Amino acid sequence: MSSSNFLSNLRASLIADASVVINLNATARAAEIIKAVQIPFIATENACTELEAGVRNGHGDYARLLELIDAGHIRRARLGATGMPVYESLIDGSTARTLDDGEAATIAYAQETGGVALIDERKARSLCAKSFPGLVVACTAELLMHDAVAAVLGTQGQADALANALSGARMRVPAEHLAKVRIMIGPERAALCGSLPRAMREPV
Repeated sequence: MSSSNFLSNLRASLIADASVVINLNATARAAEIIKAVQIPFIATENACTELEAGVRNGHGDYARLLELIDAGHIRRARLGATGMPVYESLIDGSTARTLDDGEAATIAYAQETGGVALIDERKARSLCAKSFPGLVVACTAELLMHDAVAAVLGTQGQADALANALSGARMRVPAEHLAKVRIMIGPERAALCGSLPRAMREPV
C-alpha cells in the first residue's frame, strides 16, 4: 500500500523502529516533530530493548527515548496474541526472510493494530511489500518531509532536522525519496552527508 498519505488516517498509529527513534533524536527536535503529526507514536518493547542495549556502548538514545516516553510523546507497547505469530515468522526463517528483533516487532505490531510501520531498512521494507501488501510502511525521511512537520518547524527548521538526521544518525533514505531530500537540504549540505549515495553528494 502506498505510504504517500500515511498520516491521513487519524485513527492509525505510527510504530517506530529503533533506527527511527535514533534518527529523531539526531534532529534535536524529536518532541516537536512527534507532536506535529498529531497521531499516537509507539515504540514496541523490542525496539526499546534494542536501544537500551546501546547504553553499554555509550549511546544516549535510550535515555532520550525514556524522556520522550515520560513526557507522553511516545508510548511503549507489547505485542499481543495476534501480532506474535507474525513476529515469530519474521525472526525464525531463512536469512532472506529474517529481520532484527526490533524490526520484526515493529512490523508485527503495525500489522496487529492497523498502524503505520516506520522502518528505514531496505530489507525490512522489501519484505513488507512482498509479505504484507496491505500494510502501510513509511520511513523517517517521509515523516521529516511531511507538511505537518514544516508547519511546526518552518522550512528552515525542517531542512535542519533532515540534515541533522543524515549527518548525526546516518539516516537511510529509500531511493525514491533521495532527490527530494537533496532539494530540501540543498546541494551544499548534501555534499557533506556521507550517508547519502555518492550521486546525491556530487554537484549537479
